[in-house]
Amino acid sequence: MTESLVRIERHDGGVAEVVLDRPEAMNAVSTAMAQALTTAGDELRADTSVRAVVVTSSHAKAFCVGADLKERNGFSDDDLRAQRPGNRLAYRALYDLPVPTIAAVDGHALGGGCEIALACDLIVAGLRASFALPEVSVGVIPGGGGTQLLTRRIGWSRAADLIFTARRIGGEEGARPGLVDRYVADAKGEALAMAATIAQHSPIGVRNAKAAMRAGSDVTVDEGPDIEDARWHDTAFSADRAEGVRAFAEKARRAGRV
Repeated sequence: MTESLVRIERHDGGVAEVVLDRPEAMNAVSTAMAQALTTAGDELRADTSVRAVVVTSSHAKAFCVGADLKERNGFSDDDLRAQRPGNRLAYRALYDLPVPTIAAVDGHALGGGCEIALACDLIVAGLRASFALPEVSVGVIPGGGGTQLLTRRIGWSRAADLIFTARRIGGEEGARPGLVDRYVADAKGEALAMAATIAQHSPIGVRNAKAAMRAGSDVTVDEGPDIEDARWHDTAFSADRAEGVRAFAEKARRAGRV
């Protein structure tokens, strides 16, 4: 990447922070920024030392305001078609990460910015957070997974309310239907603390738990337990499980001495 656009910062314990870093455009997703998101996702997916990922913004008032409409204003239809595959890859790069992902939103998360948050497993919102999928107001529809992920997250009718009306909501309102998982004063601090807690647990266990939840979310209640069982076997006979049992037994032994 010749420009920053998206930075990866490493924290202790295997926590990686993906920083949306195009502040002069309030992190609007240009073609180049979409490519940078994909590159960051590829790097993190290949790094087995990463245990949790937090997505943040370098802009004080914006998480991401969505597509770069200034760039698109000069596009022909062919240009827009050519850009589309790269944009889809960018959102999938976050969604497909095998470790837990947390969006720390303390500012505007609009359009594609809301979809970046939705691509994460958890969303922590600060007091200044706002969310919207306003695409129908400008003649398009959400194209970064919004129609699919928002519906799965908060249900059909609540998603329809937000998508059809294109209205904007704050973090407190977003927490009521489950768009926001935690509404706090310090979104970034809370998200990094959550990630640090996750990173303390078995990497194999956490990855397999996420994989089982993802794979089982769209199958019947009869099929789901088989998915869970397969992931349970992958975890139960791993070195992580054996070490976890030993550590628990040692902790219990020491506690018994006190």
